[in-house]
Amino acid sequence: MDRALLQLHLSERGEPPYRAGQVWDWAARGATGYEQMTNLPDSLRGRLEREVPFSTLELVQEAKADDGTVKALFRTHDGHPVEAVLMRFRDGRRSVCLSSQSGCPLTCTFCATGQMRFGRNLTASEILDQALHFRRIEPIDHAVFMGMGEPMLNLESVLESARALPDVGVTWRRTTISTVGWLPGLRKFVDEVEEPIRLALSLHAPTDELRSELMPVNDRYPLTEVIAECIRYFASHRRKVFIEYVMLRGVNDRVEQARALADLLDPKVFKVNLIPFNFAQIGSVASYQPSSPKAIAAFRAVLDRARLPATVRLTRGREIDAACGQLAAGTTT
Repeated sequence: MDRALLQLHLSERGEPPYRAGQVWDWAARGATGYEQMTNLPDSLRGRLEREVPFSTLELVQEAKADDGTVKALFRTHDGHPVEAVLMRFRDGRRSVCLSSQSGCPLTCTFCATGQMRFGRNLTASEILDQALHFRRIEPIDHAVFMGMGEPMLNLESVLESARALPDVGVTWRRTTISTVGWLPGLRKFVDEVEEPIRLALSLHAPTDELRSELMPVNDRYPLTEVIAECIRYFASHRRKVFIEYVMLRGVNDRVEQARALADLLDPKVFKVNLIPFNFAQIGSVASYQPSSPKAIAAFRAVLDRARLPATVRLTRGREIDAACGQLAAGTTT
């Protein structure tokens, strides 16, 4: 829902200011259309239906995995593809993975999104409409900005949408914004964001040499600078930073690399999520293979001995290309 367009439409037609709040309250609670908004006059509901699109995104298709994961493919009004995911967990959590861009310009070699043609930044309304789509299916309580795109390249829209998520059912403490380490946006996030929104860093290598091979952004913003910003975040927010580390067979999963990772990260500041690589038959991504369970266990054991908190992330929705690193809108163009 384009809330700015909604407010403009209501204002131009002399509607009282509270009408925009009424419409938003209904949408945030999962209403599927204006016709359900019974505290609005019939004439206003009809006019909104004709003149203000209920969503900024068009749903193209949905795919459902055996584990309950749902992936939605949308298109923006100007034709750009966007994917988002609803993850259902046995403990009752309902988490949405949101995209901040159509495609991604940063071309991490292990990520299918990075092999797409970059489209553009998404507006705050387009980001929020991904969450609202799943809220119409069922209540949601967690959100991660880990879908398509680099959130720190579109920070203003990301934060505007994140700040509205409590209305939809997701508190700031249950909202996580991920970054590959785009320093201009990361510094702004650390300096200016007062809400208790969590920070995650896509790291994937313990050294600059390897990280630059996997993630070209590291040539511009090396590890020492990125880690320093994460430490600043911890100092100002007193919340640990999540480290995302995708496990690539024979690339970054050796025991000596686990030791280097433990030396790099302060256990008081960081918590590591080890992510089994999710294969995608796209570009350079297809050349990687997932680490074996034995290698992942050995890697984690090193981190455990160093008292660096570490977990192995549960993979969700792999068979529908909805897992971490697989979002590519079904195409490389």
